[in-house]
Amino acid sequence: MAGRLAKARRALDIDTGGGEVIAEAPVLPAAMTVTESWPPNADRARTRLAGRGVRVVQTDPGAPLPFADRSFDLVTSRHPVQPDWTEIGRVLEPEGHYVAQHVGPASAFELIEYFLGAQPEARAARDPRTEAAEARSAGLTVVDLRTARCRMEFYDVGAVVWTLRKCVWWVPDFTVERYDLQLRELDARMRRGEPFVAHSTRHLIDARR
Repeated sequence: MAGRLAKARRALDIDTGGGEVIAEAPVLPAAMTVTESWPPNADRARTRLAGRGVRVVQTDPGAPLPFADRSFDLVTSRHPVQPDWTEIGRVLEPEGHYVAQHVGPASAFELIEYFLGAQPEARAARDPRTEAAEARSAGLTVVDLRTARCRMEFYDVGAVVWTLRKCVWWVPDFTVERYDLQLRELDARMRRGEPFVAHSTRHLIDARR
């Protein structure tokens, strides 16, 4: 991503969060724009990226991108909430690229389902083949698609609590009090030397207009 940004003229980063990823790029294009829909993150991005001349645009979830057709030669994202392939294709100029890392299917679901029970419909979401097909339907050419399944090991119940408080969308109603029994069972298991194992899934997609 840093290499692509260094060569771009006009770039857009979608769902930028607090701007953490863009801030790590050593070279940014002369015209760099990011979008973010969650107000606290948008504020953080403005503070973090202001010194580098990045334009931060707060958007509404699910709304069209507030940019003219063919505005960018590069669109990027790290973990977009829900990629809108039609809008991505619209704001890309011809031969422009969308390069992103998406969360894959059933990511960390061993942990999520430990607390919530089976989630069959949610497990089927974010399939990389489905997303690639949607990109093609929007008129994009998928140049590269790579997948990864990464092992997560939890050795301490405190790490589980910290993670669920950080990723609040995994178990939306999580509190220590509400899930006291499950947490105590996990704690006993870990004290016996059995880590809790889950897997995060990701896919890297490069699509060209």
